Amino acid sequence: MPPIALDQILSADIQTPARYLGNELGAFHKDWEAASVRWVLTYPEIYEVGASNLGHIILYNILNTQPRQLCDRTYLPGTDLAARLRETGTPLFAVESRCALAEFDLVGFSLAYELGVTNALEMLALAGLPLRAGDRDHTHPLIFAGGPTASSNPEPYTDFFDFFVFGDGEEVLPEIGLVIEEGKAAGLGRGAQLLDLAQVPGVYVPCFYAPAAGVPTPTADVPARVVRRVATPMPKYSVGLVPLIETVHDRLAIEVRRGCTRGCRFCQPGMLTRPARDVAPEAVVEGIVAGLKATGYNEFSLLSLSCSDYLSLPAVGARLQNTLRDDLVSLSLPSQRVDRFDEQLAGIIGGARKPGLTFAPEAGTQRLRDVINKGLTNADLLRGVKTAYEQGWDLVKLYFMIGLPTETDQDVLGIAETIGWLQRECRLPNRRRLEVNVTLSNFTPKPFTPFQWHSVTAEELRHKQALLQAALRRLKGVKANFTDIRVSALEDVLTRAGRDMNSAIHRAWELGVARHDPWFAPDAFFGIWDRVLAEFGYSWDVVGPPVEAPLPWDFIDTGIDKRWLAEDYRRALEEAVVPDCSFDSCSHCGVCGEDFGTNVVIAPPPVPGRVASVTPPPPAAQRLRVVFAKLAESRFIGHLDLQRLWERACRRGEIALAHSGGFHPLPRIVAATALALGAESSGEIVDFELVAPLEPEEFRARLQAQLPAGVEMVSVESVPLKSPAAATELVAAEYRLLVHTPAPADWVEVVAAINAGEQLPVERTSKKSGNRYTIDARLWLFELELAAVRPEAIEIRYVGACRNDGTVLRPDDVVQLLQRSSGLELALTRIHRLGLRLG
Repeated sequence: MPPIALDQILSADIQTPARYLGNELGAFHKDWEAASVRWVLTYPEIYEVGASNLGHIILYNILNTQPRQLCDRTYLPGTDLAARLRETGTPLFAVESRCALAEFDLVGFSLAYELGVTNALEMLALAGLPLRAGDRDHTHPLIFAGGPTASSNPEPYTDFFDFFVFGDGEEVLPEIGLVIEEGKAAGLGRGAQLLDLAQVPGVYVPCFYAPAAGVPTPTADVPARVVRRVATPMPKYSVGLVPLIETVHDRLAIEVRRGCTRGCRFCQPGMLTRPARDVAPEAVVEGIVAGLKATGYNEFSLLSLSCSDYLSLPAVGARLQNTLRDDLVSLSLPSQRVDRFDEQLAGIIGGARKPGLTFAPEAGTQRLRDVINKGLTNADLLRGVKTAYEQGWDLVKLYFMIGLPTETDQDVLGIAETIGWLQRECRLPNRRRLEVNVTLSNFTPKPFTPFQWHSVTAEELRHKQALLQAALRRLKGVKANFTDIRVSALEDVLTRAGRDMNSAIHRAWELGVARHDPWFAPDAFFGIWDRVLAEFGYSWDVVGPPVEAPLPWDFIDTGIDKRWLAEDYRRALEEAVVPDCSFDSCSHCGVCGEDFGTNVVIAPPPVPGRVASVTPPPPAAQRLRVVFAKLAESRFIGHLDLQRLWERACRRGEIALAHSGGFHPLPRIVAATALALGAESSGEIVDFELVAPLEPEEFRARLQAQLPAGVEMVSVESVPLKSPAAATELVAAEYRLLVHTPAPADWVEVVAAINAGEQLPVERTSKKSGNRYTIDARLWLFELELAAVRPEAIEIRYVGACRNDGTVLRPDDVVQLLQRSSGLELALTRIHRLGLRLG
């Protein structure tokens, strides 16, 4: 099957069409025919979520460095594109090769959370692939899943995937590729290939296991227990894709520490990523410096489950601050341990701007924090938050949970009391009050945690939410966000289910649950699930199993002894704490050994002294006016995304931009006006102000080398710094329109009649109110001519007013005039702006 023709399905009325282009900086375009094994990886969410997922990027980069292997990507299409794929009979495709998913050897899904599994089914259906593994044959690719959800309990999803990958994928995925390559060369059938894959440590092939007492047991020559894979972090593979549109995590990210040994009893990632492994400080610094240069990002993040437990963080942060001190680059960190937050950490966060600061106390009383083994005292909490306030943060974000084991109403009210106490303690003369944004999550018991045996009902959670809402309303400067109880309840249903849940998940997909969002369309989403759970006899409230009972996930060897988890659950009920084995004595969880390794904690290097940056930022020394074309697929890049693209291209091209002053310095890049999404142009204008002058041709060469296909520099000229900006001088725009015509007409006469009209009324709709109103476009239309007549279409050239005060003659205004003059219903099919005119 040839690659799909994107032009036939993509148009400006598709939301954010640049999601589907696949021509980002850092994308691989390998020779399809030269590849022995062809992968497509997906994070089954929309592009903005999936393309910024670090694990997705790392695995994509690693697979594309393997000889004879090709790896492409795909994402959950928006509902509008999904409808168009169905209408046109177009299969879901991978974004780089634009080949249908059915053409690949392997299709891999990263399952990050339980509620997203129906998205994977939706994507398989859109790809024209059988949803159930038992319905696939040798003509279909192998469909597999990895990620946190798959690694903890794959049993509810075994009908849909041919195999699962448990744990870290950096080493096991290349091994899988070699097995598939050898199998293809030997002409092995599907069953034989799966049997070979089942011998790879970390690979689980459900068709060779049958549940006995609810636990999968082998029916073929395969391991009785499947071991979780552990890999060393590889920062160099974190640098890659630079999306053309703004994503959820729109920055460079480098992992500094994998795994966490804090032992929080509610935390599944903390249990499933042991042991802890530090990344060498030198590798982190080199990765960030090289990554910023390669990507052009102006923000980076250092990632870990517990970032402040990376002891080298102060030294690494200080070194990066010194190295990047004049680059207007910011550092952000994920949620941090408040007990490790001090002036050193406060000093390295931020840069060009001060990012948000998030702490997770989790529980509102010391007693309950001991139950969950948080290892945090009230004194620690106050010291960390007070440090943040004294270092300039007027707002902090706090995360708490309700529904934890042994929790009482007093523990719940303790959340509000703790927030109020922190606000009272954080007061300084001439400073605004500390404000708090608090997120209240509902605890969901997870496999492989000491709390996997706990039960919490929706009724309990509703009571606790109401109690806390009333208490928080009495606090000023506090904004609270409560997680929907239905989200937590459904996660609980899915996360602890067995294979009998497969049919219910399939039914939910059939009823359309994947076309709704649990956050933006919760009533439709949960309405379907309510119907499905009732139909299959499930309750929204999951009763935790007895501690001695077998569990569906017992066959997975995570390295942590199940008896230790049960003992730790008992310790929780006794409010006993367990030490962090990275920095204290061994907790005897059982993970350290030959299969999983041991904790790797690197002694921190000295923190270097702070090197002052150049202040204030240097003023602009030159203004360059660029005329550029935006053609072909680049017409789907929106105006704001293009602004970000300019800045990142300049950073990569080592072009020193001038910036505005103030708290959030912005690059001095000013477009004359925006171009409508989906319209092409041969003559857009944008002004760049530089702090270090460049010859126009050198500027053009540097910048053009960093631009995507379709964005082409036409001319560059130097203009006086004190001259009016192009946006101020703009007076008109010239367009060429392709208009579909349902019937013949005397178009010469139609155009002549418009040109001769004394009044040219055009109807418009107010964006704010939706009301219709009429304008007279006579004074706004400067030129109008018939450029060409085609079968069932005409080409129109016009010059109309285009000023940034709202005086703009739009292409659809001209089509409206043509309709009125001709009496025909016309459709505007292509817009090409030939140029902008300055006064």
